[in-house]
Amino acid sequence: MKKKLVFLTGAGISAESGITTFRDSGGLWEQYRVEDVASIEGYYRNPELVTNFYNERRNQLMEVEPNEAHRLVAKLEEKYDVCVVTQNVDDLHERAGSTNIIHLHGELRKITSSRNPNDPSQIETLPEGRSITYPDDRARDGSPARPFIVWFGEPVPMIEAAAEQVGTADILVVIGTSLNVYPAAGLLNYARSDAQIYLIDPSPANVPQYMNIHIIAKKASEGMRQLCDEL
Repeated sequence: MKKKLVFLTGAGISAESGITTFRDSGGLWEQYRVEDVASIEGYYRNPELVTNFYNERRNQLMEVEPNEAHRLVAKLEEKYDVCVVTQNVDDLHERAGSTNIIHLHGELRKITSSRNPNDPSQIETLPEGRSITYPDDRARDGSPARPFIVWFGEPVPMIEAAAEQVGTADILVVIGTSLNVYPAAGLLNYARSDAQIYLIDPSPANVPQYMNIHIIAKKASEGMRQLCDEL
């Protein structure tokens, strides 16, 4: 039986592909107020701004490709039972070949109902090659169609499924996300006491002292190469 390997991934793994991050210097939060583009209040206040913001994100996504780190994560499925729990809304893990992915914060290439955003019957994937939506688009239930993104202040519907995966992991790898940013930080508490835990981060900070975490102080692709050698 293959060992269970769970990845917790964040913006750092996609940054090498050219995806603009939110929190880093020059990131999106310096260009937009979070209240304006990542909250339901902002959406109702100015749907055109929010729609255009996510159109820009999709346009950018269509121009980039998975990087080596994404591909190495996918390749490990040959030897391990791999689950990727990601905070990213891009589809780079899918395009790299990973087959078992939990998106905590939604998916950029999908739209949903503004009335019932987490109803599976309302979630639609945009056709291949389409990146643009419009404020007057309608979901299947007739309500305005919004991005399928978990905005600030909204519940994270996949968090329980993610915690269950973490709790079964023989090996847990945190890559591209800070250990003091939730939900990744909270998910670590579900790890088994005998699980091997790795952190791939070029500038690790605030690593919990009560956990035996093996730190690989490198960027995503270089760190994944080292991880694969060590595994």
